[in-house]
Amino acid sequence: MPSKHIEGGDRLALALEDISRKLKNNENLKVGFFEDQTYEDGTPVAMIAAVQDYGSPSLGIPPRPFFRNWAREVPRYCAMRVRALLKENDFDVEKSLSILGEEMAEQLRQSILDTNEPPLADSTVRKKGSAKPLIDTWHMHDSVTFRVNDEDDTGDY
Repeated sequence: MPSKHIEGGDRLALALEDISRKLKNNENLKVGFFEDQTYEDGTPVAMIAAVQDYGSPSLGIPPRPFFRNWAREVPRYCAMRVRALLKENDFDVEKSLSILGEEMAEQLRQSILDTNEPPLADSTVRKKGSAKPLIDTWHMHDSVTFRVNDEDDTGDY
């Protein structure tokens, strides 16, 4: 009676074929602020985040590069983490990207909290009652999110 199990090389070939099929989904991950996120007055959160990150000399807002500082670390973190996540999740790309997205969103939120320079102007501290940059209503912080397989590339930061 012929054997029903797959031998070494055949098993490897089938495993690699299965992994290849799972990785060909062209899935993508975006982390940050999205076009549909706004403040109560309709102002896009992504616009405020960009102004805070790059500054606006005409408005007297200095750059506080919370996003750019975080983004510098992304390639190194992702290179290490995505390999581990794919292995842990049987090469399920969407599940792995969802886990990675949540981790990266948390890192971006932490970057907002960690940003303390340059200090706020005395007038701003008096107005908001706090010397903490980037945190007033917590709306920008709480708006950080991620999306897997979002094909719309407009208006995101």
